Amino acid sequence: MTQNRRVLIADDEPLARERLGRMVAGLEGYEVAGEAATGDQVLTSVARNMPDVVLLDIRMPGADGLDVAAQLTAEPDPPAIIFCTAYDEYAIRAFDVQAVAYLLKPVRREALSEALGRAERLNRVQLQALQTQPADEGHHLSVSSARGTELVDMTRVRYCEADQKYVTLHHDNRETLTDLSLKALESRFPDQLLRIHRHTLVGTHFIRSLERLEDGSCQVRLADTDEALPVSRRHVAHVRQWLRDQ
Repeated sequence: MTQNRRVLIADDEPLARERLGRMVAGLEGYEVAGEAATGDQVLTSVARNMPDVVLLDIRMPGADGLDVAAQLTAEPDPPAIIFCTAYDEYAIRAFDVQAVAYLLKPVRREALSEALGRAERLNRVQLQALQTQPADEGHHLSVSSARGTELVDMTRVRYCEADQKYVTLHHDNRETLTDLSLKALESRFPDQLLRIHRHTLVGTHFIRSLERLEDGSCQVRLADTDEALPVSRRHVAHVRQWLRDQ
């Protein structure tokens, strides 16, 4: 029988802890491993209860959530950290301390479930490896939505696809929406993204080859998948030259 994932809830507001506790208890495969109202209590509870995940507020009495997270990730066997806060201005700093997710209050059940699933995909070895790989704002994009704030590693984006007013980032077997235009993304991440169509940018790390089809059109073949993306005529020469330069 699979053991439930243990979740510690840290917030200085009793009602917030109660609400998060109900949501965690209602999700299959998870259980509440304790509660904490201050930074010191978080550190003590983690040492005592060894939770798999900590739902951590940022503004708490004593050491704040960012300081607590920095101390936890310095430990040899750290839990995954999911920030649950009413403030969106700490997102970049939160990911500097290897947070798995950054959720804005009031936390939605769907967003919490997704964040916990993301934490579960990171095993202890991966979490420890993150300690030596601090978030580099040079190739990360902070994306805010109703689910919270997510820091997307643009080196992991397979392709970006424009659809009306939003752009979908396809990465790590999931999708993230941003209201940044393809032009803005292309300008900001020139080493990570290559234009192949007026509707599409492709991740340079995933380009395998350029193929010409029987009808004369071209497509880019992506690495590690059978997926291929159409290349418009005006961009074929540029893609071909890019490949020659590699």
